[in-house]
Amino acid sequence: MRNVLLISLVLLVMGGAGAQEMRCAVNVNYQKLQTTTQQYESSDTKIFTTMKQALEDFINSRQWTTIELEQNEKLDCSLSLILNERTSATDFKGQLSIQLRRPVYNSNYTTGLFNYMESGDFMFSYNESQSLEFDPNTFYDNLSSTVAYYIYIMLGMYFDSYGQMGGDPFYAVAQTIAQTAGNTGFKGWTPNHGQKARYWFMENHTNGAYQHLRVAYYYYHRLGLDMMTKDQPQARQNIIQALKEIQSVHKVRTNLLSVQQFIDVKMAEIVSIFTPAPAEEQREVYFIIKDVSPINVTKLKDWKVQ
Repeated sequence: MRNVLLISLVLLVMGGAGAQEMRCAVNVNYQKLQTTTQQYESSDTKIFTTMKQALEDFINSRQWTTIELEQNEKLDCSLSLILNERTSATDFKGQLSIQLRRPVYNSNYTTGLFNYMESGDFMFSYNESQSLEFDPNTFYDNLSSTVAYYIYIMLGMYFDSYGQMGGDPFYAVAQTIAQTAGNTGFKGWTPNHGQKARYWFMENHTNGAYQHLRVAYYYYHRLGLDMMTKDQPQARQNIIQALKEIQSVHKVRTNLLSVQQFIDVKMAEIVSIFTPAPAEEQREVYFIIKDVSPINVTKLKDWKVQ
């Protein structure tokens, strides 16, 4: 990644010149609407095709930052919108699922950075005759604000993984979006909407008490996975350090949404990396996972940890 040390100094602008940063596959699933009493003529499904195209254009054609990325540097993500209800011609209720992947240096391997599915009560309006608009200080609609919010969360994670605290400017925009949308009454934007409200991803990454969460992204990816082809023992030690950083956040506050998301996304990869590792490394990892995410300890059952 070019100029990685300057990333945290970048000032964001909307609609700037340059290549777009996102390479996102979009899916709109409306099968549940067809298999319930909310049946529609086949011609009515055109709105879902239009919705998919509008989301693809919104995400992939917009300039979200001033950073120009090469094609192989673009953020590889996917977004799935599962529609559960259609309460009017333009009003919907559903579930949003988002995944982000990051390339690993000097390999064909990609690692998961973000994988999250919201609860099934995401409410939004979509009008075919209107394009999706975005400004962090203006609430146009819940669909565009929610998608833009997650884009900036993903940008923050992505650039944190290349440079320490490199995601600062992106989390700042996510914070503005959440503050603007929080006054609308839509669910998910404020802390009183539950422990899994989307609000918490912004809060977890801007709260100084959880700074070690963001340090973990850098140790795990830039100093860990990216070093695997150069120095595996040192890379594993850096990944263990990343897990210790996560554990330190867990000690400050248990069951933090972003900590659990990190472990859930990385768990299969952690097993793969440390299964052939020395026993003392397995032991360190085992007891960190046992502390931070006990439910995942069963995935380490084949390790001979005393």
